[in-house]
Order: sequence, then structure tokens, then C-alpha cells
Amino acid sequence: MAVLHGKRILFDIDGTLVDSTATVERSWGAWADEYGVDYEAVLKVCHGRRTEDIVAQFVAPRDRVAATARLLALQALADVDGVLALPGARRLLGALPHSHWAAVTSGPRSLMAARLAAARLPTPQLLIGAEDVSDGKPNPESYLKAAAAMGLEARECVVVEDAPAGVGAGRAAGAQVLAVTTTHRASELADANVVVADLSCVDVEVTDTGVALLAN
Repeated sequence: MAVLHGKRILFDIDGTLVDSTATVERSWGAWADEYGVDYEAVLKVCHGRRTEDIVAQFVAPRDRVAATARLLALQALADVDGVLALPGARRLLGALPHSHWAAVTSGPRSLMAARLAAARLPTPQLLIGAEDVSDGKPNPESYLKAAAAMGLEARECVVVEDAPAGVGAGRAAGAQVLAVTTTHRASELADANVVVADLSCVDVEVTDTGVALLAN
């Protein structure tokens, strides 16, 4: 059993706490059709990264602002049918005091809050979203900001992620990282301290100094 200790836990959302594959594919698919972009190529790089950073890979500089706005509009319009809590997520969050965790996502705050609600997961007291940072994952800015907002340094936190960009962001921030293989192979997440199949493989203990994640 691997154990990660921290004062607080910082969770990614898409692919970590919720499965939003269906709605993500609908919005990105419609966008790719409109802009004549290779949809399969988009899917290979979109996990765990901000919309504007992905758009920049496929659209000419002069069109990026409009293309990003269009994708955000499609995401906002997309229904949340099929958005589900991933295995273990509800149990794990339910075992944590609300003050002991936060969410750090590459998506817009309002969209991520809607997906959490659709999955019947609690709304975090602190949610750092795409609009809160100037550089998205794998840049560590989002995790550094989340830790600072909780009065901590990132090295005092445990990050929980599903994508290489998020694992890289957590490690660059100085945090310990637990990764789940819900969207990527274990070999792609090798920079994490611990890799498990999903959160059903993880237990949590609240300690005098914070929390401990126990990975089976």
C-alpha cells in the first residue's frame, strides 16, 4: 500500500472526479466540423488542458480568439446528459471535511460546477478554473494558486490527476501527485508518485496534520 500525506488535497475534475466524455465529445466534435479540424487529433491532446491552449494548436493566430469563444459557447450549450461520477469519487469526497479539499481544473468554473452538480458531487469551497490563470497545465500556476488560497505551499498538498499535463503541473508545483488511469495509460502518467486505476482504489484518513491518501 502506498500512502501520500498532505495538509489538503487538490483534485482535477474531468477524468478524475467525473466522466464527461459524452458531452466533451459532442462539443469538440461540433467545433471540429465547423473549423475543418481533425477531430481525432483534437481528442489526442485535449485532456487536462485549457480550451484556448488546445485551440492554438489547430487554428491560425488571427482566428484563435473567435475559435476559442465558439468552443466555449458550444460547451456552455451542451447538455450534461451522461456526465457521471467516476468510481470512488463520491465516497472519497464524502469522507473529507469540506475545508480539506479544492478543485483545480483546466475548464471554466461555471462549466465545471455544472458537471459536478450533474454527477451529484459536492461543490468545492475553492475552485480554480481556466479563467483564474494566465498559463494552463502543465504550467504549475493553477496548483500554486490553489495552495496559496488555502494558506499553504503546494508541496504541502496532494494533487489528484488523470492527464499527463495535470501530473506535470502538480509535480512542477512541488506537490505529491496521485494519478488515475481513467483517460491515459499508466506509462503516460509515470511522473506521478502513485498511479492507480481509479479512486475506488483509494482510501482517505483525516489526521491531526491534514489527510492521508492510502492507495491499494
